[in-house]
Amino acid sequence: MDAMRTATFPAVFLILGLCGGCATQSGTQSVEVLDQATGMTVASLKEPIELLPGVQNVPLARGKRATFAYLGPVEWDSMGTITYGLWVHIAPGNDRQAADIHAPSALTLNLDDGPLELAPMDAPRLGREPYHALVSWGQSGYFNLPVQALRRMAASSKLVLAVRATDGSVIDFSPTQDSRAVLTRYARGRGITGD
Repeated sequence: MDAMRTATFPAVFLILGLCGGCATQSGTQSVEVLDQATGMTVASLKEPIELLPGVQNVPLARGKRATFAYLGPVEWDSMGTITYGLWVHIAPGNDRQAADIHAPSALTLNLDDGPLELAPMDAPRLGREPYHALVSWGQSGYFNLPVQALRRMAASSKLVLAVRATDGSVIDFSPTQDSRAVLTRYARGRGITGD
């Protein structure tokens, strides 16, 4: 009986580990939905990529909350006319506050091959949005994401979202997971490969 328990014990941990790995990746899978209100097909990640503030932020006092950022690519397909955008959400905490993310030069993605300034865009009005704001008092918006920019993001091992703060400084946010793998899977799922 003890030999059986000893042999079963590692197998149980292996199965739990595999299930945990699947659960971790499920949130980053691409989903495609037909928007009933517009007839448009919308492809996004199941969950946006979470970004934490960088080490340059002053440590928070006990009971204080840090600002988080979230982003996710979106593909809108209207009868074969395809557009891409990047959804960004800032969930403010008790640390430095982000300025208006829709202002010129408010958001920049720093990638391996250099900066990519994000410009606000008017996203299609849908019956159901591809991503939901994590906090109602945060800022959300869509930004232009040409196919080449999505390829750059997917190919970059570095992804830092630089957000202009209300005091004129910059708050850097970095992903909590491997954004390169997530964005590469998304791009491949959308048929965006190579140049």
